[in-house]
Amino acid sequence: MKVIFSNKKMDISEELRSHAAKKLGKLDRYFKSEGLTHITFSAQRGLHIAEVTVQEGGLLFRASTKTPDMYTSLDKSIIAIEQQIHKHRTRLSKRLRDGSLDTPADVEVGPVEEEKHFEIIRSKKFALKPMSPEEAILHMNLIGHQFYMFRNALNESACAVVYRRNDGGYGLIEEGMGED
Repeated sequence: MKVIFSNKKMDISEELRSHAAKKLGKLDRYFKSEGLTHITFSAQRGLHIAEVTVQEGGLLFRASTKTPDMYTSLDKSIIAIEQQIHKHRTRLSKRLRDGSLDTPADVEVGPVEEEKHFEIIRSKKFALKPMSPEEAILHMNLIGHQFYMFRNALNESACAVVYRRNDGGYGLIEEGMGED
């Protein structure tokens, strides 16, 4: 598995790189071909963040963990990736006939909780007011939410959502017909 390391606001030690490579070596048994793994290490407000993204054969698994220790963050992220792989394999095996998946003999697939019912706890209806994205961000911050839905006055009143990103910035999602 090819591993790409990157860092934000911190340096990566060789020990951390070798620890990550060793832990990621366990994931090789799940994939037939050479995959690509991207690991980003960062520090934010006294917490160490490890973001792990594994790409292989059209599949994408991603996990991000924040803890006071970088090694713990990395370990928990890799465990989360492994759980995602187990969940994916369980779903596939339920859809396909028995014996269709090539599972290595040394891989033990534990029980995975399958989501059977999605329950909507609360529902709201409200009128979308025409405003600019900047105005929508002000409203979102005023009410203390992570996102805010509005009608974009700058884009012929298209339905839009502004949201707070994990990196501290803001994002905008607009209604459209597939154009970027």
